[in-house]
Amino acid sequence: MQLDFSKLDGLVPAIVQHAQTGRVLMLAFMNEEAFRATAETGYATFYSRSRQQLWKKGESSGHRLIVKDIATDCDADTVLLKVEPIGPGVCHEGYESCFFRRLKGEEWIAAETRTFDPAAVYGGAK
Repeated sequence: MQLDFSKLDGLVPAIVQHAQTGRVLMLAFMNEEAFRATAETGYATFYSRSRQQLWKKGESSGHRLIVKDIATDCDADTVLLKVEPIGPGVCHEGYESCFFRRLKGEEWIAAETRTFDPAAVYGGAK
């Protein structure tokens, strides 16, 4: 079975989940090259839609994702990466997970404490 990269202009969504805790850490996209690099190296590689290029998670932060398992959905158009995160978080805003905001009434609030200072990691406010 091959992944179906035809539905989103050559991309598939990649859900990233902590292998031990089950927490969803982030959602990114992969093209065929990023998927191949991930499968071959064991480190998560994605496709940056804004920069139109491959993006190796942890390139600038050092917060890499070691892939423990790769699964796909029934339509073969989404992947689930179970990973072991290296570093205090995956979010460029300084949180363990990109899903740190919770809806309270009509407002989104940060419901967690930052696990690292993004300015110190990325060299500027994020």
